[in-house]
Amino acid sequence: MKSIVVLISGSGSNLQAILDACSAGFIDGKVTAVLSNKANAYGLERAKKAGAAAIVLDHKAYPDRACYDQALIETIDQHQPDLVVLAGFMRILTPEFVQHYQGRLLNIHPSLLPKYQGLNTHQRAIDAGETEHGCSVHFVTAELDGGPVILQAKVPIFPEDDADTVAERVHEQEHRIYPLVVRWFCQNRLQQQSDKALLDGLLLSDHGYANDQDDE
Repeated sequence: MKSIVVLISGSGSNLQAILDACSAGFIDGKVTAVLSNKANAYGLERAKKAGAAAIVLDHKAYPDRACYDQALIETIDQHQPDLVVLAGFMRILTPEFVQHYQGRLLNIHPSLLPKYQGLNTHQRAIDAGETEHGCSVHFVTAELDGGPVILQAKVPIFPEDDADTVAERVHEQEHRIYPLVVRWFCQNRLQQQSDKALLDGLLLSDHGYANDQDDE
């Protein structure tokens, strides 16, 4: 059973989806620790209820990003993770941190990458007149939101939608595809090869796994 460490900054709804999938046996892994840079993150309560270590590492207590990330590495490594999952962790990570976990560091981003990297993705998609939006699970590289995409889910944008409506639609899909990708990783089906993702030894396209059907 794989050891999974999850990093959060907020409510942890994607964390909960992964915890539930582990509990149900869908993921052959266990969330051993949840780390947050914010003490009031509700996701820490989710961790405690699931029996995972709930750890606060306040970035404000460190003089710079490099010192914080080094402390983060030391704390994470105490739990011997096979996989590190970013689930709403609102920090830009140093290249040294990314390199340390290369090939076992996942993130979910609320857009159809490479579109709309960064923040405020839903409003930016609406302002651009998009009729389609979504979310992407990807391996993390030193480039912000730029690592190889593993899986995407699409949602429609209707003329009357606002950013909150679109966000709800995207979140629902996030909670479906993130546990699925974590499942693939824990089954040893998923690897990172340089700037590409491989599933079952096959290179995925720039938009990740193309089948709309959930893979069981």
